Amino acid sequence: MANTEGDWMKERDFLLLDGDCGLCHRLATFIDKRLAKGQDLGYRPILSEDAQTMIATFPEKQQNADSVYLLRNGKSYIRSAAGIRCLLYMRWYYSMWFPVLWIIPLPIRDIGYRIIAKYRHKFFKKPATCLFRVD
Repeated sequence: MANTEGDWMKERDFLLLDGDCGLCHRLATFIDKRLAKGQDLGYRPILSEDAQTMIATFPEKQQNADSVYLLRNGKSYIRSAAGIRCLLYMRWYYSMWFPVLWIIPLPIRDIGYRIIAKYRHKFFKKPATCLFRVD
């Protein structure tokens, strides 16, 4: 039976990142090299056609968020909620930090996220090309 349009989004989890951000590239590379056995995570630049198709299915309040997005088990997450959940894909010595960081209240986590997001281009060089794998 052939997949209907949009089914591919439900079959895999995706991390949607800024394709022009050096920090995003470093994080995607860092996460990808440390995935736990059996974990699979796809990466897409936010402005790609695939990512825009995914974002269009998210709740309206998330669709225009200037943020990293995580599509996990068919549910979308943004900002610090997305970032912290990325730990769940990684080897145990990274994933064990998830509950510790999750205890921090969301508004405080998101303040930290917004500060890093605001200054990321100043501290991380823009990549020459987007290296996110498309598979």
